[in-house]
Amino acid sequence: MYLNISLTSKALFQSYLGEPFRVRRWLITAFFLFLLTCFWAVVAIGRALDHVFFPGFLRQEIRRPVFIIAPPRSGTSFLQKLLARNREVFAPVLMYQTIFPSITLQKIILALARLGSNRDSFLGLLVTWIERRFFGGWDNMHKMRLAQPEEDDGFFVYTFVTEAIYLLFPYVRLLWGAGFADDLPAPQRKRVMRYYRSCLQRHLYLHGRNKTLLSKATQLSGCVISLRQEFPDARIVNILRNPADSIASHVSVFYPVWNWVEPQLPKKSQASLEYAELAAAWFRHLEEKDARAERDRYLRIRYQDLVAKPGDTVRSIYRHFRIPLSPKASAAITRSARQSLEYKSTHRYSLREFGLSADWLRHQLGPMMKKHGFTISPRR
Repeated sequence: MYLNISLTSKALFQSYLGEPFRVRRWLITAFFLFLLTCFWAVVAIGRALDHVFFPGFLRQEIRRPVFIIAPPRSGTSFLQKLLARNREVFAPVLMYQTIFPSITLQKIILALARLGSNRDSFLGLLVTWIERRFFGGWDNMHKMRLAQPEEDDGFFVYTFVTEAIYLLFPYVRLLWGAGFADDLPAPQRKRVMRYYRSCLQRHLYLHGRNKTLLSKATQLSGCVISLRQEFPDARIVNILRNPADSIASHVSVFYPVWNWVEPQLPKKSQASLEYAELAAAWFRHLEEKDARAERDRYLRIRYQDLVAKPGDTVRSIYRHFRIPLSPKASAAITRSARQSLEYKSTHRYSLREFGLSADWLRHQLGPMMKKHGFTISPRR
């Protein structure tokens, strides 16, 4: 297990000593740190037991994995779930697997799941309650369920090198490396990627030794260089969405948590500005990566194409990377794509409500937006 001590100590110092005293923030932070410590200890024990009971995972190869990478609110979850319909080829990462990245622990969880496979059983009802209680409030923005494909950020929470820590510690500039790992010192980057590789090896060893890893993580937008160094044969799918939509939506997802921790925090805050700056930096980083990418291992698709023609867009990915697609899997993708066309989001947001002007966006991403023909509508 790896924990970035530097980022952790900076976050704790700023929250408890660098900010004005707030009983609510202190108590909430202490409670979640206690939970994280408990989970960290359990997972560390489970991973240690993996070396005893399942040492073969160390020899598990990760051949030509597929990573979906884009800033948040760019359709990455949607694309992951469509691609994951092809379980003949892909081994997608599910949410509970990111929370418990240990073969031993997952073996125990799977055994318990068989006992509670009936949703009306005690265990089934307990899981349903947990999902609704802890994840239900996000359904309109990002639906999460324990046994559904989810992004890999859960792996990184244990390292403290993840944008998820900004939920409790919204000091983005101070903790920049948490969301932009490519800017960390080389030894720290290597340790993070080595830990990440060990998580993915365990995943494939248990859930698909001869399958292709299918992963997505928005925070990988800030560590594509480190990712490519660790997985040189990886295939990357990048989704390009208008930053005016993506960044506003991005901040709007985190703000409710910030406001819960500190009710007096306004939408037009330093936290909103710094978090938006991180998203803009991700766009610039990916744009530089796109210019240097080797096309046989990289594909950029546009968000509007994914939303308007999801089935065709997904098949273009199969063709580009020459991934086999059986008639059965193709039919499953078609059904899911048709269902998605009926979905209408009620999540509303704008740049203006978070104090982000059109001039700010042009300053951050003007050349890129001009290159791709993106504009800022009057609504924003």
